[in-house]
Amino acid sequence: MVSQVLLAASRSDGIRRLVETAPYSRDVVRRFIAGEAIDDALDVTAKLTGEGLLVTLDHLGEDTLDAGQATAIVKNYVSLLERLAATGLGDRAEVSVKLTALGQAFDEDLALDNARRICAAAQASDTTVTLDMEDHTTIDSTLRILQELREDFPGTGAVIQAYLRRAEDFCAELAHEGSRVRLCKGAYGAPVTVAFSSKGEIDRSYVRCMKVLLAGQGYPMLATHDPRLIEIAAALALLNDRAASSFEYQMLYGIRPNEQRRLAEQGSQVRVYVPYGEQWYGYMMRRLAERPANLAFFLRSLTGRS
Repeated sequence: MVSQVLLAASRSDGIRRLVETAPYSRDVVRRFIAGEAIDDALDVTAKLTGEGLLVTLDHLGEDTLDAGQATAIVKNYVSLLERLAATGLGDRAEVSVKLTALGQAFDEDLALDNARRICAAAQASDTTVTLDMEDHTTIDSTLRILQELREDFPGTGAVIQAYLRRAEDFCAELAHEGSRVRLCKGAYGAPVTVAFSSKGEIDRSYVRCMKVLLAGQGYPMLATHDPRLIEIAAALALLNDRAASSFEYQMLYGIRPNEQRRLAEQGSQVRVYVPYGEQWYGYMMRRLAERPANLAFFLRSLTGRS
């Protein structure tokens, strides 16, 4: 119930204005978001990679409704990628891209062209792009664009959300050689005909998907903070004779940083999902919906009691 309320809040302009203008909001947000500018993102990336971690950078923004706004987002990504190359971070950091930020909602071809520009810039910077998966209504379009992009940029990563009832089938289709697949639980609302609703069902789906990906020929990217799922992943990797370099764990910036470092120190590949940009509100609400225990911390902080 709390998760559904938070997801509804993520779409409320009134609540957004209240949170954005609260006196302590920005300080709390910096726990989960690198900042608003490319320089902020690069500073965090340098720190994390210096600790032996990998990074994926997400310029926050979605539901773009005009071509000009989409073009501005593309330019930001291109600048970010050029800066990554110039600072020598391209081999430790990639970028994550939401297709709705590139115009997917009103022009799929435009979103594809914009994604191609970002992929070309990533290739020139010796790094890669992963296409974030969003609301369930965008799945088919996102997979079509992924297929098109992989013809010229075969390293383009996909994301599959375990809460989807078709998640296991999607993983089976994508678990081929050269394919990079991030598996996450999912942070968007969806009808019960499309998605599982209980934690137990989603966790079981996540395990089934891990079994498919770790037994396949691709490169699994296991996005979870759940200690039990991490233990199961390690056991499945051992069962499938997976080298540590053949898959990675992914965690969100600001969530379980000590665990991120512990896994990296043990020889695992760990990538931190680092968002930055001005449009942080929707992202923040979805993070709270994924783990409502963070809500109490957030509310205390907004009132200056933390």
